[in-house]
Amino acid sequence: MRFDLPKSCSGLRVGLLGGSFDPAHEGHVQISLHALKRFGLDQLWWLVSPGNPLKQKGPASLSRRLEYAKCFVDHPRIKVTDIESQLQTRFTCDTLLELKALYPSTHFTWLMGADNLAQIHHWQDWQSIFEIMPVGVLARPGQGLAAQCAPAARRFAGARIPNHAPQILSRAVAPAWCFVSMPLSQSSSSNIRKRGAWR
Repeated sequence: MRFDLPKSCSGLRVGLLGGSFDPAHEGHVQISLHALKRFGLDQLWWLVSPGNPLKQKGPASLSRRLEYAKCFVDHPRIKVTDIESQLQTRFTCDTLLELKALYPSTHFTWLMGADNLAQIHHWQDWQSIFEIMPVGVLARPGQGLAAQCAPAARRFAGARIPNHAPQILSRAVAPAWCFVSMPLSQSSSSNIRKRGAWR
């Protein structure tokens, strides 16, 4: 393989959690562990992004965020990567297409919080994300209603997998998505930055 990317094997079920991780925190670990269990995943890869096209102010340097994330999470099934930087992709849909091409026999699931489902219709080629691979949505208490009424939820209502059967998502054919609830976490990157505990 021409990139320094994680290894995978045929049939492996891998969840992809993208974000700036500015910085990584306990909430990221919690959502990862919950996704591994609820969606029946073998591995979960953090995609630490070079930057967020929707945010005007850039994050801390990629090298610092990547190094901190690798020190923060210590789990054999969670891999911290700079995939987007290596592939030089700017938008999520392009990253997912590249990964599907590089790992044709891996079953990928794109993961995101309910807050992202509520505003994903602002993303570049957002509908393509749902058509490229299954999507797992994890909601903290109080986030569910707005997300489930969002344009993306309405557009792909017919592709929704019932909440009581999330483990079939990782083997489903896109478009397919599932919405599951998870415990409350008070951690957030923005709160950590506001407290001056980062940067």
